[in-house]
Amino acid sequence: MEILKEPLITEKVSAGNEKGVYGFIVERTADKLQIKSSVEKKYGVHVVSIRTMRYAAKHKTRYTNNKVVSGFTNAFKKAIVQVADGEVIDFYGEL
Repeated sequence: MEILKEPLITEKVSAGNEKGVYGFIVERTADKLQIKSSVEKKYGVHVVSIRTMRYAAKHKTRYTNNKVVSGFTNAFKKAIVQVADGEVIDFYGEL
């Protein structure tokens, strides 16, 4: 099971990158200790603090020409990770 699914690359999170704050979409069952060890092992940085948020699935309905399509968006968990001063995570180096 992969703890870190993908990095968050949004305007709000990217503004925090200068301060050493990064965002990740993580596995819903992962706890803070698992997230910390996974980030430290994958990127080689020291994690200072972690904040997590769980987002519930939202009900969505779309009206088409033939019928009404309804369902749910995916539920996910987001982690905001702060690394030690002077350390940087380079998301674009892998491209």
